[in-house]
Amino acid sequence: MNSFPKVILKSGKDEAVRRFHPWIFSGAIKKIIGEPQEGDVVEVYSNHDDYLGTGHFQMSSIAIRVFSFKQVNPDIKFWKEKLSDAFEFRKKIGLINNPETNVYRLVHAEGDGLPGLILDYYNGTIVMQSHSIGMHMIKDQITDALKEIYGNKLLAVYDKSSETLPKLSNIKSVDSYLFGKPETNEVLEYGNNFFIDWENGQKTGFFIDQRENRKLLEKYAKGKKVLNTFCYTGGFSIYAMKAGAEEVHSVDSSKKAIELTEKNIEINELGSMNHQSFQVDAIDYLKDINDKYDVIILDPPAFAKHHDAKQHAIQGYKRINLQAINQVKKGGFIFTFSCSQVIDRNLFNSTVVSAAILSGRNVKIIHHLSQPADHPVNAFHPEGEYLKGLVLYVE
Repeated sequence: MNSFPKVILKSGKDEAVRRFHPWIFSGAIKKIIGEPQEGDVVEVYSNHDDYLGTGHFQMSSIAIRVFSFKQVNPDIKFWKEKLSDAFEFRKKIGLINNPETNVYRLVHAEGDGLPGLILDYYNGTIVMQSHSIGMHMIKDQITDALKEIYGNKLLAVYDKSSETLPKLSNIKSVDSYLFGKPETNEVLEYGNNFFIDWENGQKTGFFIDQRENRKLLEKYAKGKKVLNTFCYTGGFSIYAMKAGAEEVHSVDSSKKAIELTEKNIEINELGSMNHQSFQVDAIDYLKDINDKYDVIILDPPAFAKHHDAKQHAIQGYKRINLQAINQVKKGGFIFTFSCSQVIDRNLFNSTVVSAAILSGRNVKIIHHLSQPADHPVNAFHPEGEYLKGLVLYVE
């Protein structure tokens, strides 16, 4: 067994890690034996010298991200076993070799016991995002392991970590291919075609986490007038059109997003007779829609990425939900979401209910929505549940 720097926790600060929570905060550390550099592997011990876990060290408030609660030598064999477990889980939930869907999340950080690592599979290409220096430093080992797991079904691995690595780190990254060359940027999701721009798009190129919620929309879109705000690649719009919506409007302030939406409508051969895009601010667009839509989708970017923006975010969610509730047609539906991790499910729900009270309309909650199974939430790390959603029926 290798000898790693040793991190000793203060008395009473070991309770969370004993419950298998993977984060060690800097304030919990009593002393460090050795001189770990950012990204190095360290072992964590209690003040009574009990081994607690092994993880990556970093210079931030989250000082250690634990990837094993057993003493291990994290070599390529170890990482391959971890990745194989993630792969087998996706196979069990029906996402591997699925003829209708060839886009999914392979690794969801803490949800798969690999904190700091995101891997998204796009029809033969895997896009990697490292949120910790430790994971970034082993990107080549991860790539080699992926090649063994997928064999000739893996065509390329693209590292897109330049914007996700810790800002305070001295280590910088340039987005680039670590292996191979993609054959296509087109993917299938429930039989719908999407063009994915992982090199220039948001996140890894597509909001995979909304897959099941897009599918649910089909039940409510037929024959309806649908508004998809913050549309990005037009995912909800495609599902609504395929379901037989009477009319679909896609709204986003980004020219690139509108271009991607139009491209996805084209590759699905849907025509444009019942679709129109608007490159405008979605919040401004919502101010005056005058009883025009039967179904409204509110899927904004995170209004709060940090706790200090929490109150501002709450007001933002209340405002857009109030506008939608006030103006949706009688007997209409609203799909409303928050992807802000600092806004928990109860707070989001109560914010939407506050908007409903202010509207004076009778509102029913008919679905509670979340992220899909390929974005699992570690039972010991509830912070991993970031996507919250409600479907409202407005009388």
